[in-house]
Amino acid sequence: MKDKKQINRLKIVLVEQSRTNKWLAEKLGKNITTVSRWCTNETQPRIETMIEIADILNVDVRELLVSTKRERQ
Repeated sequence: MKDKKQINRLKIVLVEQSRTNKWLAEKLGKNITTVSRWCTNETQPRIETMIEIADILNVDVRELLVSTKRERQ
């Protein structure tokens, strides 16, 4: 089975804020299954939705993404 690439940090940010994917689904008016799939990186939300999520969570949208820049060694 192929490993899923971690693209978003949505699950981590929700845990940091003591929030659940059910809570986020209700705030967004989305199906809980959809939000759960985002949290496991099975699928990704549209960029417009990521901006809306960042607004709801009061974070910069960049905090919801895994950095693609590698540290120099």
